[in-house]
Amino acid sequence: MTARPTSDRRRELVRAAIRVFARKGFHAARVGDIAEEAGVAHGLLYHYFRSKEDVLETIFRETWTRLVEQTHAIEASDAPLREQIRRFASIFLGSWLLTPSLARVIIREIARSPEVNKRVEEIREVFVSLTRMIEKAQARGELRRELDPLLATWILYGALEEILTGWVLGQLPGDDEDVDRAVASVVDVFSAGMAA
Repeated sequence: MTARPTSDRRRELVRAAIRVFARKGFHAARVGDIAEEAGVAHGLLYHYFRSKEDVLETIFRETWTRLVEQTHAIEASDAPLREQIRRFASIFLGSWLLTPSLARVIIREIARSPEVNKRVEEIREVFVSLTRMIEKAQARGELRRELDPLLATWILYGALEEILTGWVLGQLPGDDEDVDRAVASVVDVFSAGMAA
């Protein structure tokens, strides 16, 4: 029997932590809960992570890095803004269907955390990319020129985050049709409200 590669074991521990944090909340969860969920000895977690906080930070960095990469790819496509917004909203809101536990952790434990100020630089990358998309759409005549691109970015992102938060908190239904309807609604409201 061969030992599992380090990256696989680490990934397993992160996935176990996501399930535990989503179920119990970060503050109520213990390192032992994560180890038990992953089916490993308690001390093994410390081989890969310094602390429970380090695990949460890893979850944030890996998730946000993926979102930054996807956002840059959408920007590079140079598709019309309506399509770029649809793609971004589909990725952002689609995370609820693909990984509801991860969405719960991101919204409950990271986005609403006092520690979020320490992550401003990483978070900023997505906003910068979205703002550039809006500026390019203005230059192409798709959006009104008098709009403030940064404010428009915050309006777009804020709408998406609040919808996701509603699903996480159980205030809105969140099945496949709801996600599709939410994406379409955000695209329509944003496009119609800001169109040239």
